[in-house]
Amino acid sequence: MAGHRIFAMPFAKVYPAYVAKAERKGRTRQEVDAIIRWQTGYEEAGLAAALADGRDFTAFYAQAPAMNPDRMLVTGRVCGVQVEAVNDPLMREIRVLDKLVDELAKGRAMEKILRRA
Repeated sequence: MAGHRIFAMPFAKVYPAYVAKAERKGRTRQEVDAIIRWQTGYEEAGLAAALADGRDFTAFYAQAPAMNPDRMLVTGRVCGVQVEAVNDPLMREIRVLDKLVDELAKGRAMEKILRRA
């Protein structure tokens, strides 16, 4: 099954855009990292390794240590797409991360971004 071209894109190529979006609005790289770690279960060293080894989005999410079940609580629109309506599991994970970084850039408190059931 053919996937979207972002699936084969190195995560490290998109990561700086997430950080830049947050920093333009006065937020930090550490907050972006906290969001990624919350979603995927990567520890700080694991995230650094994922960025260094050039793994693509498919491998980044496939190798995630412990996907947070509360990530399914993320709803709403990002880039004109309703997150909960995305059928492809990998694309949904990417959209969830997009949505969380978007909320960070809009000034939402980390306690609200990192949802809990």
